Order: sequence, then structure tokens, then C-alpha cells
Amino acid sequence: MANSTRHDIPDPSPHARGELPTAVHTAVAPGTAILRLETIGPRGGVLDGAWWPRSRHIASELPTLVSALTRHIGPITRVGLDATAWEDLPTRLVVDDRVVHIDSYPVGDDTILVTRGERDLFSLLVVPPDADPEAAKAAIAQAVRMDNVSEAQQILIDTGAGPQGSA
Repeated sequence: MANSTRHDIPDPSPHARGELPTAVHTAVAPGTAILRLETIGPRGGVLDGAWWPRSRHIASELPTLVSALTRHIGPITRVGLDATAWEDLPTRLVVDDRVVHIDSYPVGDDTILVTRGERDLFSLLVVPPDADPEAAKAAIAQAVRMDNVSEAQQILIDTGAGPQGSA
């Protein structure tokens, strides 16, 4: 006879308890993309994920991100980003034999917009390449929370992950 009166009910998943996805708790380094892949229906939170590129050279950084996203959410057709944040910005790139159009705007909002198909947008926080690893990890964790109501720029300020010398 068991000494406990509690029923053998499994603990709720970390996600159900409001904790962050396991990937956020692992080692995070430049080149990391962490997503909360809510691909249909209403998506909670302001952002759908976060990306920490290694550099500001979009031609070397974007193909890896697009390839990874394509494996999870399907073909990426467009990427929108801040023109002032990236070096040598092309109007399109070929990634995995598919043309990805690049829309650039002088917005400075610390996000990248990824379009799947014609109109399905995913908004990712962009952590600056030179961010402190602990601050970057905190920013990524905040961005992927379903209850996040902070815009990307505010997350970078709050976590100290913004560009060096700004926060």
C-alpha cells in the first residue's frame, strides 16, 4: 500500500506551467534562433521568436536562418528588416534554390519580419551580434514568452542586450 494519498498524475509540461521552452535554457550563442512556433490561429505575445546573428553581414547570416525556418514553418518568401542595421543589403538572396525577397525599411525596431507564403508573418527579435551572452539569453527568453507584451527594443533595453553603449 502506498504511503501517499496523491494520485499519480503527471506533472504538467513546462509549457503548461508557463515556463520557457527547453531550448532557451540551453547554451545560447551568436547564430542562435529560438522560436515559439505557433504557426496557425491566433498567436500570443508580441514576438514569435528571437534571432542572435553572428554579424551584421546579412548575406552570410540570413541563409542559415531562412534554411532553419523553412524546415519548421515552410518556404520563406520575404524578409523585412531595418536597412540601417545591416551591411551590404541586397534586394534578394537565393537560399536553398529559392529566391527570398528582402524588404528594407529605416525603422530601427530591432526586429526581422519573416513571411511564409503570401501573408503569414512571423516577427523575430534581433539580438545584436555583440550582446553579452547572459543579456542575450535573457532577451531571447523574454521574446519567446507567450505572455510577452514588450516590443523588441524595450526587451533589449530591459535586459541590457542592446547595442554596446546604449542601455
